[in-house]
Amino acid sequence: MCELLGMVSNVPTDIVFSFTGLALRGGQTGPHADGWGVSMYDGLFARTFLEPHPAYSSPLARFIRENPIHTALAIAHVRKMTRGGAALKNTHPFMRVLHRRHIVFAHNGTLPNVRDRKLRFETPIGDTDSEHAFCVILEELRAAYGSQYPTDAHELGRTLFELGNELGSDGVFNFLFADGEHLFARCGDHLSCIVRHAPFGEATLVDADVKVNFNDVHGLGPDARMAVVATEPLTRDELWSKATPGTLWVFRAGELLASFPEEAPGPASHG
Repeated sequence: MCELLGMVSNVPTDIVFSFTGLALRGGQTGPHADGWGVSMYDGLFARTFLEPHPAYSSPLARFIRENPIHTALAIAHVRKMTRGGAALKNTHPFMRVLHRRHIVFAHNGTLPNVRDRKLRFETPIGDTDSEHAFCVILEELRAAYGSQYPTDAHELGRTLFELGNELGSDGVFNFLFADGEHLFARCGDHLSCIVRHAPFGEATLVDADVKVNFNDVHGLGPDARMAVVATEPLTRDELWSKATPGTLWVFRAGELLASFPEEAPGPASHG
């Protein structure tokens, strides 16, 4: 299995603190040592860094932690391979262009039979069930919305919710899907979230005695909001909300826009 990290904010900020916790799980405090990646949006363009090596010992991952890149939307992933070897082509997040924007996708879990599903237009580059599932989703979005990207995030959320249920019926399908404006987070078995807003406080990583005062983080002023989604909570002294399996959350600008099914509880908001 793998671990996921997603962040969406209403102001550009950095993900150094959360990415540090995730990177430690990439081979030091966790077994996810078969690659890592992070995509950080600038508008509709996603700047992406990938390596098929352990994140915790990676000079490139350390460079990203020490040289913050400000973004309002990011997805990161550390991999423990189940399908496909440790190779750059199999490293998440995966990225494709759809209607003049980058779509970024990362998956945790295994879908044993998804590659039996025929593809018409999209072609996976690597060998993973994850990338094949991403290609299936992209083809279904093209079929559903034609030549225009859907402008209604609620409608797109419902489509991804239904696709998630369909594909996830044959395995474990936790995923993050980003389009430059929204973060869609689906829980197959494990997914947690926290929504932070002013007045900000301090937090300590689960995986190391590393603490941050969010008042000192670039961009987090009195009107800032930030939602962070992870496979497992990254901090030990904050209250994270755990998603019910089968739930899909839709975030924009640091706020929860929608939950599917509609009766599913959303993450709590904390200052």
